[in-house]
Amino acid sequence: MIELSSQDGVAILRMADGKANAMSLEFCREMTARFAEIGASPAPAVIITGEGRIFSAGVDLPLLLDGGVPYIKEFLPALSTMLATVFAFPKPVVAAINGHAVAGGCVLACAADERVMARNSGRIGVTELLVGVPFPPAAMEIMRCATAPQYLAEAIFGGETYAPPNALDGGLIHEVVEADRLLDAAKGAARTLAALPPQAFALTKRQTRAPFLERMVQGELDAAIEQIWTAPDTLARIRDYVARTLRK
Repeated sequence: MIELSSQDGVAILRMADGKANAMSLEFCREMTARFAEIGASPAPAVIITGEGRIFSAGVDLPLLLDGGVPYIKEFLPALSTMLATVFAFPKPVVAAINGHAVAGGCVLACAADERVMARNSGRIGVTELLVGVPFPPAAMEIMRCATAPQYLAEAIFGGETYAPPNALDGGLIHEVVEADRLLDAAKGAARTLAALPPQAFALTKRQTRAPFLERMVQGELDAAIEQIWTAPDTLARIRDYVARTLRK
């Protein structure tokens, strides 16, 4: 599901879960475990990328519908833990965005310190409100941190997905490269960040992200979000969205 390898001393996490690398409960737990493994290893940095033509299409909505309320109540904390783990990771994290990065896939990419996207590979953006679900605090704070302030409302409320050049303007990505150079460019970005003194990098990253991490811990808001995600009308909207988009 999430393959761990090493190239030139940099840890490579390759998502290889079906054609869409959709996020399930198992996916979230495995990604969190992989980051714990890398954190305990000598690898100075990590690259996240996807297998095939999609970086990640976000939450596995058909599986969520099949699991219903009990599954959602277990899934949401696992999703938030995964996103916060990536966002707060003390070592450099680079996203090598090989294709579409939508909804949770966009958030996962935006949790990285540097984001490199392949030209003409797909689109990136958050479509949660179009699906009918609110952002968990971890996802919202990651998007607030990554997105240029003047584009934040459009990205969140408009549910826009952007081609790489427009995503560059909005801060969702930092660099656009040809597809055959994607991994090399990501490794270059990872090595540049890893060349900084590790303790100084980790502390500085913690300082810059502290306000966002603090706002992720909102128990009352988590409860309200879970209530909306598990509401019958929300599940009906998700079912309609899946029927209109994923199951054409």
